[in-house]
Amino acid sequence: MGKRGRPCTVCQHPKRDEIDKLLASNANFAGISRDYAGISRDFAGISEDALKRHKEKHLPGTLAKAENIKEVVKADALLEDVKSLRKKALGILESAEKAGDLKTALLGIREARSCMELLAKVEGQLKETPQINFVLSAEWIELRTLIITALDPYPEAKEAMVLAIRGR
Repeated sequence: MGKRGRPCTVCQHPKRDEIDKLLASNANFAGISRDYAGISRDFAGISEDALKRHKEKHLPGTLAKAENIKEVVKADALLEDVKSLRKKALGILESAEKAGDLKTALLGIREARSCMELLAKVEGQLKETPQINFVLSAEWIELRTLIITALDPYPEAKEAMVLAIRGR
């Protein structure tokens, strides 16, 4: 078994979040009075070397997790906004139907549909992958014609190829 090093004193410090914020905000400490020595003085039991090691080895992972959390929060907010829009569109649709305003009702239907489509995309229920119909592509038609023509001297092979292409 390999020898395990000492635990990181910054990671175990009760004010780790505060230390991480200082380290992250002072990326180079250029022109900023809060350098490693200053931070070390403000937090008992934390050496400058420990701060440097922590910033180099542990802070990038912490920052990456924080960015992922921010993205999740943004996605949740977007999801709530879309749900709110859908609710409003459905409310307008219902009011327009009750009032007999068919033009507004149709607009409400279109907006509600758009909101539901967007909601499905945000929730990952609707995939936007392009659909390609290979059989109708110009390239396939050209290739198919070349293959069939090349088989003219071999009528049995040509017939087998035509049947195979037609799926029989």
